[in-house]
Amino acid sequence: MTELARTDASDIAEDDWIDRFAPPGLRPYLRLIRLDRAIGTWLLLFPGWWSVALATPGWPEAWLMVLFGVGALIMRGAGCVFNDITDRDLDRRVARTAMRPLASGQVSLGQAIAYMGLLFLLGLAVLLQFNRFAVVVGACSLPLIFLYPLMKRVTYWPQAVLGLTFNWGALLGWAAVQGELAAPALVLYAAGFFWTLGYDTIYAHQDKEDDLLFGVKSSALKLGANTRPWLFVFYAATAVLIGLAGHLAGLAWPFYAALVAAAAQLVWQARRVDIDDAKDCLAKFKSNRLFAWLVLGGIVAGQLAR
Repeated sequence: MTELARTDASDIAEDDWIDRFAPPGLRPYLRLIRLDRAIGTWLLLFPGWWSVALATPGWPEAWLMVLFGVGALIMRGAGCVFNDITDRDLDRRVARTAMRPLASGQVSLGQAIAYMGLLFLLGLAVLLQFNRFAVVVGACSLPLIFLYPLMKRVTYWPQAVLGLTFNWGALLGWAAVQGELAAPALVLYAAGFFWTLGYDTIYAHQDKEDDLLFGVKSSALKLGANTRPWLFVFYAATAVLIGLAGHLAGLAWPFYAALVAAAAQLVWQARRVDIDDAKDCLAKFKSNRLFAWLVLGGIVAGQLAR
């Protein structure tokens, strides 16, 4: 694989805002936490925002929403660093990831480990702003954070572990507001799990050729040509469970109107995605931010209309 091939196929954009505005010495560290690709932070953040709004009559508390935003940015970054540490040898051999800072040698292994430690300390500082019960709930997610990057070596369903990890905010948000866990939060967590199965299966289709070559497993490889009907199953479960969570929380009719629009967005993804076109898979994956905003708007509107 030539250097030119790696550059052309890289998931790192050339001449983006990091190249234009960040000091050269800082650029590899910003890329290491994927600050140039915010969609992962959004997908980690939204279940927490949904849960805060679901647990709060009226408008959700702005300070809590800010804390969840900062926490999602930090913890997604820490997870990305750990993922790159565990995958550094594989990333050097895959066109899309060969130019990542650790794989390409821009950041050493020791620097990456120290950086990850700093991020976890910052994440802890954010977590300690919540009530004691929420701190315990948040801390319980740590084993999943470290487990997920290893799963693609042992199971075709690493997306299931990602679903358990990325949607922990659905539990933490309710705990931060109510100081306990209740059925709406648990159902919302289950909804997020199926949502992640859907969108990350789409995402995994970008890498299926390299995954086959290097023996990495994914739901995209497991489902193969049957991916589309399974996307409908995953996304139907997502919509039904979000609706049930809203019902259990007593949300009013605007929530259900927004949920119909959000469900239509999921149907559009499942119908239109081309699983053999990496660019289309990435575009459909990123479109989940629109789905998440529709759900959040529906929850807030449903609270205000109660």
